[in-house]
Amino acid sequence: MRVLAVFAVFFLFGSFSTAEEIPTEEGVLVLSKENFEQATTENEFILVEFYAPWCGHCKALAPEYEKAAQILSEKGSAIKLAKVDATAHQELAEEHKVRGYPTLKFYRSGSPVEYSGGRQADDIVAWLLKKSGPPATSLPSVDEAKTFVDSANIVVVGFFKDQSSDLAKTFLAVASSVDDVVFGISDSDDVFSNYEVQDNTIVLFKKFDDDNQVKYDGETTEAALKTFIQFNSLPLLVDFNHETAQKIFGGEIKHHLLLFVNKGDEHYNAVADAARGAAKSFREKVLFVVIDATDEDHQRILEFFGMKKEDVPSVRLIILEDDMIKFKPETDEITTDNLKTFVQGVLDGTIKQHLLSQDLPDDWDKEPVKVLVSSNFDSVALDTSKDVLVEFYAPWCGHCKQLAPIYDKLGEHFKDNEDVVIAKLDATVNGLETIKIRNYPTIKLFKKENNEVVEYLGHRTLEGLIKFVESGGKDGGDADVPDELQTDEHAKDEL
Repeated sequence: MRVLAVFAVFFLFGSFSTAEEIPTEEGVLVLSKENFEQATTENEFILVEFYAPWCGHCKALAPEYEKAAQILSEKGSAIKLAKVDATAHQELAEEHKVRGYPTLKFYRSGSPVEYSGGRQADDIVAWLLKKSGPPATSLPSVDEAKTFVDSANIVVVGFFKDQSSDLAKTFLAVASSVDDVVFGISDSDDVFSNYEVQDNTIVLFKKFDDDNQVKYDGETTEAALKTFIQFNSLPLLVDFNHETAQKIFGGEIKHHLLLFVNKGDEHYNAVADAARGAAKSFREKVLFVVIDATDEDHQRILEFFGMKKEDVPSVRLIILEDDMIKFKPETDEITTDNLKTFVQGVLDGTIKQHLLSQDLPDDWDKEPVKVLVSSNFDSVALDTSKDVLVEFYAPWCGHCKQLAPIYDKLGEHFKDNEDVVIAKLDATVNGLETIKIRNYPTIKLFKKENNEVVEYLGHRTLEGLIKFVESGGKDGGDADVPDELQTDEHAKDEL
């Protein structure tokens, strides 16, 4: 028995000693194929970033990721942050279905969950605390409440004596479903008194803007409370960047006023103050977004609105849920009153949408592929004496560039056919009231006699396009084309 006991102790000791300590960098565990399983089994909660050293988004995330690890450590949290160089450990990345960089996965007792939070330190921490704990942290004392309120840029606290009330149930349901905000709950009279609130109250605390303590007074529904939190979780003026893009475009607010500015301009502060003054009047209707025109990453957005750097500062309004309709104010002077008038006019429907248009080139019809702009589109595409094929493209679109030589050959093929016109239109700078284009390239046939419109959904080959035109849209215009052709091959412009 003694011999067996000695062997048992030796075996256990040996098994523990083979597990090497996992290296760290700035508080973040550095994982590899050899220690990945060890890290995800030894730690109940661990967030892993799969990155590429050359990836710009990964480089932007790195300092925030390290800061989040530090915050969790200071809180005494058992949650760990880790990273894997996916280019050095490709087999490991493939095993965990990594398709892009950075990819973040949260492992709870070894089981992975896709990360869906933000990319700033506070957002990361809030998401992790939510996933690893109760939906709302109990706040039994004033000191604990103060510490909690000060723990993040945004927190939401429910003050309830009775957690079975309708509002309390709504609060807890929202707390369970919203991952990027932390929630607290209290039934303490002292806590109520300290924050000067009554029973059955919800308050959002934030560390920005003037109104840093906002009481909820909306309907007792999850949708209404989520909208309230979303609006108040963003400042009056939201800077557009990689970190905020998801919150801006993925939220419930579909009316966005875009303020194009040069951040270093001496007039920036005055313009920003004017926008803040207007934003207060439309707090839960319109999101005011600042786009820095000096950032090279934002040039495509300027192009999307038909703008150049010299047009800045300028204002546009876009409705995302309504085919991305754009609006332009009548005056270039940016004041609070002018912005209020403009936004209210859009909301009331008294301001017409702004359609971009290029000037018609003198040689628009000299080549086999005719050039269309807004002004000549109807006269050419809707000519009932001809079948007219139009490619709606974006100059920066890779798929459009690949199609260009094929489309030119298509024009050559039909150049002597008086019944067919092959044309193209730059849809990023030419707007049309009746046709909305979201995918690039989009190819549509406008049939003669009745102007019936058929979209081409086949393979983008010369043979396929010829058959499509010659068949009057029957060959290649079928709605049952495989899904991968309708999605993977269509480049989407999502700002």
